[in-house]
Amino acid sequence: MGGGLRELSGYLAALGGWVAALAAAALPQWRQSSYAGDAIITAVGLHEGLWMSCAAQSTGQVQCRLHDSLLSLDVHIQTSRALMVISLLLGFFGIIVSVVGMKCTKVGEEDPVTKSRIAVAGGVLFVLSGLCTLAAVSLYATQVTYEFFRESAVPVNARYEFGSALFVGWGAASLTMLGGSLLCCSCPAKERRAQQCYRQSPPSTAREYV
Repeated sequence: MGGGLRELSGYLAALGGWVAALAAAALPQWRQSSYAGDAIITAVGLHEGLWMSCAAQSTGQVQCRLHDSLLSLDVHIQTSRALMVISLLLGFFGIIVSVVGMKCTKVGEEDPVTKSRIAVAGGVLFVLSGLCTLAAVSLYATQVTYEFFRESAVPVNARYEFGSALFVGWGAASLTMLGGSLLCCSCPAKERRAQQCYRQSPPSTAREYV
């Protein structure tokens, strides 16, 4: 795969991962009502996310309410919020930096070595963004798993399990890190070596005779 095609593929994958991470952060389905065990199917399904909680009626009506207080939230929700915000910010800057550094764009420096370095910097930002998304989703999933299996008086059918937003987040983290890794393969060392060989090529040995 050529360098330009590899960069374009990595950029598109990372961009898709960033959009998916944005959707995962906004979705309220980070955890949902469980129907495991001797469950009685109720007319209301509960969903909770980082920013709001929703109740879906069997008639199709959905009512959502934003979380009232930031400081009263559980620690894992606050941490996941912060990680997702950092992830989206890193990904946003990665989008801008990568556009400047890609070979297929005419933005920024004309020096291929400098552009390769900028592309690598954009790839690093994407990788960090994917890691933050992965940490946020995994932390939340760990807490959901702990609350589901711990010994408590709450019946199984009244507990919560993984919501669809968690799977969207895992997919977003994988795409973002994959795209960032492809962008990081834009090694400027090879191009620098080629330029040095070109500049150090021996001069012409032709002589003029009188």
